[in-house]
Amino acid sequence: QVQLVASGGGLVQPGGSLRLSCAASAFTLEMSWYRQSPGKERELVATVNSVGGGTNYKDSVKGRFTISKNNANNTMWLQMNDLKPEDTAVYYCHTFMNGQDYWGQGIQVTVSS
Repeated sequence: QVQLVASGGGLVQPGGSLRLSCAASAFTLEMSWYRQSPGKERELVATVNSVGGGTNYKDSVKGRFTISKNNANNTMWLQMNDLKPEDTAVYYCHTFMNGQDYWGQGIQVTVSS
């Protein structure tokens, strides 16, 4: 079993930056950030592979968001720059182990002037 504890988020003006973090209780091969806006389905934002460090991003966040992970303490971050109102959502960290999905608690990110 894996516990995920997420932190960060808040209210920021358009063009601003925020950093989310997610601490996992165990090493897993891959970790991701998802987000969900009201009335919309949860969507994948970014993924990082723990072996090799490969990353993937949703097209709309490429060049603005950076996902990273420290395998020494199983912590993942999402650095979000040049935030836009459409980035407003509840963000969730995710991982999987032995076919089981694990989710952190949601973090509200609000981009508004």
